[in-house]
Amino acid sequence: MATTKKARAKKPASKQTKRTNPAKASAASGNPAKVQPATARDWIAGARLRTLSLAIAPVALGTAVAYYTLGYNLAIALLCLGVAMFLQIGVNYANDYSDGVRGTDAYRVGPSRLTGSGAAKPRTVLTVALVFFALAAGCGIAIVVLTGIWWLLAVGAVALVAAWLYTGGKRPYGYAGLGELVAFVFFGLVATVGTTYVMIEQAPLESILAGVIAGLFAAAILLVNNIRDREQDARVGKKTLAVRIGDLPSRILFTVLLAGVYGVVVPFALLFQWAPFVYFTLLITAPVALIVLLARSPGELVLALKLTSLAALLTGLGLAAAIAF
Repeated sequence: MATTKKARAKKPASKQTKRTNPAKASAASGNPAKVQPATARDWIAGARLRTLSLAIAPVALGTAVAYYTLGYNLAIALLCLGVAMFLQIGVNYANDYSDGVRGTDAYRVGPSRLTGSGAAKPRTVLTVALVFFALAAGCGIAIVVLTGIWWLLAVGAVALVAAWLYTGGKRPYGYAGLGELVAFVFFGLVATVGTTYVMIEQAPLESILAGVIAGLFAAAILLVNNIRDREQDARVGKKTLAVRIGDLPSRILFTVLLAGVYGVVVPFALLFQWAPFVYFTLLITAPVALIVLLARSPGELVLALKLTSLAALLTGLGLAAAIAF
């Protein structure tokens, strides 16, 4: 009887040993099987620096339009760049955190994430995201103090909330198929027109059109990322635009977004003598459109994502130079 009691007593302990760490289970399901603590390189990768083209291009365009119209302020231009870059990095870490704790990244096919792979504690990733949001807010407050345009504080607050609610909160809009639209508005129109406005307190048509160009690229970059993750997102209930409209329509929409960029470049090509040279970026975007239309593997879509980010940067900087000089 004593032997039987001891055996029974050990059963609960045996059940306990079968429990798995959620982070490790997530890693085993789609990320590296052996999880190592995040290194400095992992944290840099988590910032997704290639997406900074979405921050640099609109600020460059907005500054160029301000310079062409009335003049620019270098200090404010740098602060605008700080807002855009810190906000973008903050969004990237916040997305890493939110998708990780929701379990969305358990089925990832792209590069592994800090939270989803178990390489970093969720609270640490969240703290880093909040630090970058705070840096963006600090740059924004400095702009308000220098310009005296106090209502911009409300715009900044809305931008921060939008950054968090992309994948955070109870009802993230990124899970409802609205990510591309919000990216177009904030990383296109708001970033570009806002940069121009804080320098000259005007919003010329050139700035709005330039914002459309930056916004179309921002939407395209997010869309191709979501096309890559479409099947995995659908499995976990993340209803991105790519999930909602389907694979082929998403690929066609990506091509339409890129074509729209070069359509909006036309007025600039008619007004500024160097602007037509921007069309040389078609040497990048035309093959990218073909890759996305025909891609059969995640690796091909990752390449398309990188090339689209490069095209966005070159187009933004090239058009900005054409406007300014």
